[in-house]
Formats: sequence, C-alpha cells, structure tokens
Amino acid sequence: MTSKRITPTEGTTPAGSAGEPADRPARPARAQRSNGQWAVDGRAPLNGNEAWKQQDGGLNVRERIESVYSREGFDSIPDDDLHGRFRWWGLYTQRAPGIDGGRTAQLEPHEISDRFFMLRVRLDGGAVSTEQLRVVAGISTEFGRDTADITDRQNIQLHWIEVESVPEIWRRLEAVGLSTTEACGDTPRVVLGSPVAGISADELIDSTRAVEAITSRYLGDAQFANLPRKFKTAVTGHPSQDVVHEINDVSFVAVEHPGLGVGYDVWVGGGLSTNAHLAVRLGAFVTEDEVAEVWAGVIAIFRDYGYRRLRNRARLKFLVADWGAEKFRQVLQDEYLHRVLPDGPAPTAPTGPGDHVGVHAQKDGRFYVGAAPTVGRVSGTILAGVADLAERAGSSRVRLTPHQKLVVLDVPEPAVDDVRAGLDELGLQSAPGLFRRHTIACTGIEYCKLAIVETKSTASTAIAELDRRLAGVEVDQPITLHVNGCPNSCARIQTADIGLKGQLVPTAEGGQEPGFQVHLGGGLAAMDQAEPGLGRTVRGLKVTAADLPDYVERVVRRFVDERADGERFAAWAHRAEEGALQ
Repeated sequence: MTSKRITPTEGTTPAGSAGEPADRPARPARAQRSNGQWAVDGRAPLNGNEAWKQQDGGLNVRERIESVYSREGFDSIPDDDLHGRFRWWGLYTQRAPGIDGGRTAQLEPHEISDRFFMLRVRLDGGAVSTEQLRVVAGISTEFGRDTADITDRQNIQLHWIEVESVPEIWRRLEAVGLSTTEACGDTPRVVLGSPVAGISADELIDSTRAVEAITSRYLGDAQFANLPRKFKTAVTGHPSQDVVHEINDVSFVAVEHPGLGVGYDVWVGGGLSTNAHLAVRLGAFVTEDEVAEVWAGVIAIFRDYGYRRLRNRARLKFLVADWGAEKFRQVLQDEYLHRVLPDGPAPTAPTGPGDHVGVHAQKDGRFYVGAAPTVGRVSGTILAGVADLAERAGSSRVRLTPHQKLVVLDVPEPAVDDVRAGLDELGLQSAPGLFRRHTIACTGIEYCKLAIVETKSTASTAIAELDRRLAGVEVDQPITLHVNGCPNSCARIQTADIGLKGQLVPTAEGGQEPGFQVHLGGGLAAMDQAEPGLGRTVRGLKVTAADLPDYVERVVRRFVDERADGERFAAWAHRAEEGALQ
C-alpha cells in the first residue's frame, strides 16, 4: 500500500490554506492567547526560532556548508546557521573546554561553544553493516580524534569535527548509504527499531520493513522539516518491547489482532526532559502496510497543531496531554487519514530485558552476540575492531540498541566463543556485571553545552566499584542506573531504577561540588518492568559524584534486605520509607 502524502507539501503552509482537504472541519475557536498552532493561530512566528525557520528552512543550510563555510572557515558562519540550521544536518557546536558547570546557564551560546562540532550519524533501527561501520571508524580516527559514543537513540556521535571536513565526511558516509540528515533539529529524528528485527526467533513481526517505509518516504522531506520541536519514533516487533516505546512521540508496538493478524498498536505523546510524560495508547490497530501513512498523519498533527509559542511546551506530549487519546485519534482519522482505524489489543507484558546482551539463537540457526561498552563510550579504533571481528566470523551486520549496547548478528555457532573473546578484548563485554550491563549515561560536561556535571567517567568509576562491591550480593533482576548531566534527561533518568540528575550540590564548607538529585523506582517495558512508570524523588536527597558508589551500594543492599519475595526494585522504592532511601 502506498502511503498517502500529508498536505501541505512544503512544511511551511498552515493547515486551512491551499492544499487543505475540502472536508476538514471548521477550525476551533482561537484561544485567548495564541499557542502558535498553525491550524488555529496562523503562521506568524512567536519566537526567534520560529522566525529564522520560516526565513530559511534548516535543510537549505547544506549548500552553504559545502560551498561557503567549509571553504571560508568557522568565522564565516552566521549565528542562525551555526546554532540553528546546522542541526538539521546532525551538527552541534560542542562545549568549549574548561567551562565549569556553575557557568552553564550564565553564558550565551557563542561564549560556551567551541569551534568544533559534535556530528551525529543517523542509524535508523540501529542497523549498520561492517562496511559502514568501518567508514564511521575511519572518520572518527581521521577527523574526530578517535572519539565515538553509542547513544541511547541508536546513533553514533563523533566529536572534534571541523566545518572544513564536513563535506568530505558526508561524501564518505553517503557513499555507503549513511547520512546525518535530520539527525538533530526540529525534525523527525532517527527511527528506533528492534536491534534483532528479522533474525529473532521470538519476534512477532520483522519491524525492518516499517522502519524503512517511514525513512524512505519521509526522511529529508520538506513537509516535515519544520516542526515545533524534535519528533521521536520507535517501532518494534519483538516481545521484549525493546525500543522504549513509552517515551517516544509515536511508537508502533507489535500485537496480534484476533481477526486481523499481526500488526501494530499505536502509542503517542511520550517524552521526558524536565516535564515527563509516558505515551498513551490510541487503541488503534495498524497493519504493516499502514505504518508509514499513520506515522505521517501523527507527525502532521504535530506540525499543524503543536504549540510553537514557547519552546518548553513545544513537544507533542503537551498537545496529547491537553487533548487526550480519544480526541487525538479522532483528529488523526477525520482530518488526516479520512478513515476509521480498527480497535486493537494492547501489547502483552514484555518477555524480558530488551538490551539483547549475551548470546542468543537466531531463527536461522546462527547466533547474535550482544555486548556492553561502558555507558556507550567507544572509539573509532574499537568500531573498526568490531567490523574486523564480525567479518572474521562470517558476519557483515551489526546493530546498536537503545541501551547504548552493540550486537553482532549472524554468528555461526563454531565462531561464537571467538566473537565473545574478541569483544572482550575490545572492552565490549558479552557477560557484563549487573551495573556494567544496566548503566547508561549522557554526553555530560565533557562535550555538552547544557551539562552541569561530568557523566561518562563518573558512571564508569561507579560501575567498576559497584560490580566489585556487590559481586557477592544476590540480585536476581536488572537494576538500572542512569546518569544525566543536566535536567533534560537524555539518559532517561525518570525511567530508571536509580536515576541521577546532574546539579551542583552544597558542601559543608559552603561551596559547591558536582552531584546529582536522585530519582528512584522508574522503569519501562524494555527493561523488564511489567508496569512502566516514573521514578519518585525523595525530599532533600542529593548525592555528590564522589559519593555515588557508596550511595548506590547502600540503597541496593537495603533493597535486598527489605524486599518481599519477587518484589522488583521499582516497587520497593515506591513503597519504602524515605529513611531507607537515603
């Protein structure tokens, strides 16, 4: 089935203008104060970001990067391009070295920015061939000082990129079918997909086709290149529900309909940051052939009805919270799809952790081997090593996960032990300890302009200590530890068993030092939580970075001592007295 294109076609014409379906219902009455909704308030820009996006679309900056900025250098880049449109092509200026966290909120973008860029390589579904991985590795070592991070959105991020190198980097990436298109910005970001799509013996449906339908039809399409804010998508056919679907703007989760067979259940309105919302089910069933069309309808609602006046309320989650699932589904059906979607069943409880670490049988008799870097930190050298290792085993496919993990696919049984040993030599453990496996961390103050504290090395130190100290403690379930450098929750702190929000905490001497506010008891289906939920905060509970291992050890030991039979950490953390959580 061919997906119906959603009007308007250029992404700059509001609903209700030329190209609008003739049967669109009358516009709702104008709100007392404009929210900047194109379909209600018109297109007059209500903040600086909306103004420059209308003046020139973000996709248009590529030509200037190639023909002007890469030739004339960093100083030739105007501010709206540098701190705005560059994001449409996966480029952010990184944090200048030596700026402490206390100054993060005090400086203007040009004061905190370095002359180097973070470059995000888009990997929809986390899929990357060994040839592609080797190209990314070469870019890292040649242009990025051998830096590379696997993100919790299945991307690879490189650092220390100079604008002069960007055209050559694009040439190399695109020669092997990769891109940085819309990897950042107010755009449809990378589409999360099951890392074991098409090979798992347990999957309900291969989600690869749905991911490819969305990206092949709509990636780089101008009609969706000016959204109120970023738009995140997830699709999975695996029973572990391995794409954190509860915190994406739109997600498609495989279900089996009693009359229509296997398809997808639709979720909308998830997102974290400083105001967390879990996604809600629309209760609608979508076939594989309809996924791209329904996706286009949902993102068009966001484009046309999303709030554009205030950036901190411009995510789809706020519109869904105000409308509710019933109205959202009705608008989707009446104004964008022009048909009624059938009701469908909810997904069943997840079957287990969705990080795919360890050795697992594929449906074709081969195996996939999942391994854990330390909080996603790798390098170009390591990525090249993974490509070499996979090819020696007869594999040409690698996948990244939404948990900062890496999976080598298609390993013949005789080669499994060699692959595991080779991954271990690269620092990628296929049988990691509890905290090595279940800890993720954002970029932190090392490179991020929003960060207040360091994250990667802080988390790495804590992991090593905790796996050593708790090695003899009987913990028969995942305990997730998520470390974030600021309140924006790139590391999903509200959905971790132990989530840490970076901030400066007072010292006994009246000063400040790096530390964290603590969230306890969050969880998602993807990490084997039967009921997803957000963590609680305990009044006054903060921990310094130096004391982090001591605190986590203390609270885990209390959990083991006090929990009821079969009780999970999240349930215990929500019922425990505050004193037990200190």
